[in-house]
Amino acid sequence: MTDASNQAVRRLFLQAAAGLAIPTLAQAEKISETVGTMLDTSQLDPGKPGDFDFLHGEWRIKHRRLKDPATNHWDVFDGEATCWSILNGLASIEELRIPARQFSGMGLRILDVENKLWSDFWVNSKSGVLTAPGVTGGFKDKVGIFISEEVEQEKTILARGMWDNISRQTCRWQQAISNDGGKSWQTNWIMDWQRFA
Repeated sequence: MTDASNQAVRRLFLQAAAGLAIPTLAQAEKISETVGTMLDTSQLDPGKPGDFDFLHGEWRIKHRRLKDPATNHWDVFDGEATCWSILNGLASIEELRIPARQFSGMGLRILDVENKLWSDFWVNSKSGVLTAPGVTGGFKDKVGIFISEEVEQEKTILARGMWDNISRQTCRWQQAISNDGGKSWQTNWIMDWQRFA
């Protein structure tokens, strides 16, 4: 990547970290694509206790989930979450609730102190099964990136979760998939978090 490209990416990261809105889906996809093409775990900032302390508290969440990529139809619904840190910031727990869908789940993020990387695990209340192994990742300039390989219809795809727009009152998580090894990404789920306690 050229110096000019690196500077442009850094500006996008800094805008997100400063809470300067990335208000449109097109802009969210732009930073999502840029992050996906430049990072592997060796390029992440070293993980440290407290990286997920920004989630501590009570949240209301606006979900947008891509229902049909062919028609660009999005399903929009509300949710809420309670989050807290334990073990002096080495772990973060998230209880996600979507009352209208009668759904709840739990995110568990744990720091591997030796390797300075985070692992993100998930369990939903319907299965009670913790996803393993966790998705490994961390932060780069205050943007969290977690990438995993998944098999969908006998084809390997990349799935990426990304935390950005982090401030005292807001944050955003978005998921994107790539069918071409990370050359292009399609955002399929955006969660805009707003703190209320």
